[in-house]
Amino acid sequence: MDSLSQLALGSAIGVAVLGRRTPVWKAALWGGLAGTLPDLDALVDFGDPIRNMTYHRAESHSLFYLTLLAPLLALLAVRVHGKEAGFHRWAMALWLALITHPLLDWMTVYGTQLGLPFTDTPFGLGSVFIIDPLYTVPLVGGVILALSLRSQRGLRWNAAGLVLSCAYLAWSALAQARVEQLAIRSLTRQGIEARQVLVTPTAFNTVLWRVLAMTPSGYVEG
Repeated sequence: MDSLSQLALGSAIGVAVLGRRTPVWKAALWGGLAGTLPDLDALVDFGDPIRNMTYHRAESHSLFYLTLLAPLLALLAVRVHGKEAGFHRWAMALWLALITHPLLDWMTVYGTQLGLPFTDTPFGLGSVFIIDPLYTVPLVGGVILALSLRSQRGLRWNAAGLVLSCAYLAWSALAQARVEQLAIRSLTRQGIEARQVLVTPTAFNTVLWRVLAMTPSGYVEG
């Protein structure tokens, strides 16, 4: 997923978990930092474009390694800001901000190695395009209102942004399943033997979908 979406998601989670116990700007800052952190591996050159693609979304996106990182990051936050929110609250907020990054990447089609070091299989649902304003805008709006209002009302707007964005992801998965169902029916009616069917949304939406079906002699597209 694009960096702005990951930043906004991390900030929104930080505000949701910490906003009542620490200043909203601190919660948004640390949440955004944790939400962005896994993508810093994109700055590492592994030697060639293929390796850069393969090793991106690898160890830095592992749920196991990010879970180990969360308490260390929480200790740093407590050292910097004191125990105003408590270590366990910081750890929960930063853990959620960290692991939702690869889980959001999993919703795209490119493959994320969530299970390292136990498996290097790349997982990808492919129900969301890598940039989708309908997902990102509610998150950004909620965080901005939380920072601007600095009140319970602002926290409620932030929570509403999180709910809307999660609902949009759920809609995308349901829409993808429906499109795949219709595509398989269409292929069957045409007598096309499809060994594998890939359904992904086109750019910036979850209404218009692309279908790619692999056949014994090639592929068909719709």
